[in-house]
Parts: sequence; C-alpha cells; structure tokens
Amino acid sequence: MKAQSAKNLIEAALFISDKPMSIQAIKQKLFTQQTITGREISQILQELALDYQDRGINLVKLAQGYRFQTNSSLSKQLSTLYNDRAPKNSQALIETLAIIAYKQPITRSEIEEIRGVAVSSSIIKTLLERSWIKVTGYKEVPGRPSLLGTTVEFLDYFSLTSLAQLPEILPIQDSHTSELITKLETEA
Repeated sequence: MKAQSAKNLIEAALFISDKPMSIQAIKQKLFTQQTITGREISQILQELALDYQDRGINLVKLAQGYRFQTNSSLSKQLSTLYNDRAPKNSQALIETLAIIAYKQPITRSEIEEIRGVAVSSSIIKTLLERSWIKVTGYKEVPGRPSLLGTTVEFLDYFSLTSLAQLPEILPIQDSHTSELITKLETEA
C-alpha cells in the first residue's frame, strides 16, 4: 500500500471512529492484509497532526489513542451550534473527582475525611456512570471498602494522556477550598 493511501485510510478511520484509536488498533483493524509497522503508523499520525495543526480540528493523542477534536480556541463560537448544554458539575462532584484523581486509589471515607463532609452516593454514582472513575480494588481493612481510581475515559474526556499532566495544586482564597487543598498536600 502506498504511503498516501495509508495516510488517507488512517485519516478516514479516525474521522469515523467513535472513540480514540491506538496505533495497535489501527494496525489490527485497517492493515490486516498489508505489512505496515507501528513506527510507520506513528509517523503517519505525526504527519496528520502537522497537517491539522493550524485548522479548526486537530489530531490529538489521548490515553486510549488518537482522535480528531475541535480546536479548543473555537469552543465558545461553536457552543452556539448546540442547544443542549453539557451537564453542570457541582463543586462537590468536581472536588470529589479531583481528590480521586490526585490521591488514587482512595476509599470513600478517605475522601470524606479530606473534604470534611459526607460524599453523596449520587456523586459516586454519577462519576461511575460517566466512566470517569472505577473500583480498582478493596482495602485490606475490616469492611473491605472499595478503592476508587480514575479511568482512561476520564483522561480522554479531559484531553490528558496520563495523570502526570494534571495541573499542580495551587492555593485558592476560598477558605473551604484552601482547607481541602491543604489536606491534599499534607497527605501526599
């Protein structure tokens, strides 16, 4: 298969795919009859990323692979195309998710200790339903509480390739949030 044909095929596959595609998935699904290496696929992906660098959509690498997504600088203008608003996330949900992301694996009671308030079952349920968190195991203490951690879907949703890309925890003026951050930092 010619290089341009392979590039066109990968580009088309990424456009129609409903989830990110890894190099291995591209090779297994698109090139079963051809001999193409992972290195060649990686080079084609780099070329595509450069082709789309200054356009309305970009090829981005995520935890699960590569996907096309709109250029983030256009999000405000594009939001007028959609009547549906993204679901609002409460501060409690965001705090809980942040604690899980930074402290995983962590139990619900440990989250409550850091936040200083009870964690609603609906928050955990929402995070599980969105596939942003999962049960990663069970703590070896009486009652064997579930250990919670983030998922690759969490990374993909927030356009991250790994947890190492999470921003540093910075002090905030709000007293409740400052206490929360202090607890996170001291327990790290």
